[in-house]
Amino acid sequence: MKKFSLVLAALLGLLAQPAMAQIGIVDGLEIARACAGDVLRLCAGVIPGDGRVKACVRQNMGNLSPSCHDAIQQDISAPVPQDGAQAQSHRFTNLNNYRYCEIFLIGGNPFDLEGAVYNTTELNIGADKRDSCPAEMWSKVDAKALKDEFHVLGVFKNGPRHWMYDWIETPIGNVKNLSGLQFRWINYVQLPSNILERGSTFYKPTTVERKSNQGYAKGQTIFILDDPDGTPWIMQAYSLIVDPNLKYDDLKTLGTKLKLPPGWKYRFKVLDRDLEVHAINGMAWIVQDDLEGTYNACFKEGGQSACTFQP
Repeated sequence: MKKFSLVLAALLGLLAQPAMAQIGIVDGLEIARACAGDVLRLCAGVIPGDGRVKACVRQNMGNLSPSCHDAIQQDISAPVPQDGAQAQSHRFTNLNNYRYCEIFLIGGNPFDLEGAVYNTTELNIGADKRDSCPAEMWSKVDAKALKDEFHVLGVFKNGPRHWMYDWIETPIGNVKNLSGLQFRWINYVQLPSNILERGSTFYKPTTVERKSNQGYAKGQTIFILDDPDGTPWIMQAYSLIVDPNLKYDDLKTLGTKLKLPPGWKYRFKVLDRDLEVHAINGMAWIVQDDLEGTYNACFKEGGQSACTFQP
């Protein structure tokens, strides 16, 4: 599989870039924009996280562009809520076409944005047992109010989405009530400084740290992107952010709606055996389509494979 540069990633499974309406203002992003060229020029080899990019920029004060030099005089930062400190492994089952939403509480600094990710799966269940994020309740989640309440740099509303897995095994942490909806902590992620620029990750593979395992059951239909190198990417979730009317029944013909780049193909397959997907050395490869659906790569590295077989 082609090697891609390590960049700041979002998830979730578990990661997707937001539409503008989905996110509250992130303090300090104007600093990141002013310094974007300087970061690429002076800190290209620095792995994001733990303040490393910010430290690199400050160490190069004498080489910064005037706009970046002026912008960095501001010292904007905020801690990320630590609701994953006592996380315990949990197995979610019967997830295929299950509706969920996520909230990212964003902290760190403009160069090293980090999100604490909270997910609704198995919570907020009403008449529809397969909907953990009822539309009326989700519409009342106020990103700006949550930003002020938790004193973070910004808040990202990720959803609604529908899981495509049959099951997931992942660490889970504390439950929070966020604007009337119940969410539980599931992950910390590094976020790109261009988080407000929708489309910046479409068909651009990236990596994410992952401690979870997930699988698809025999007889289940899976939906696949094949990249120009022939690597299959299996849909982990489809999104209603861009197309609120998208339904599961639309997925077999989704390729006709996607703006696939040259060399990319879309297909579906009914599994004749169980398929399991996991990270290799704690890292997984993900990609996003232009409707903000997310996919995992069945890649191979160092004699290991991320999938139990190539679909």
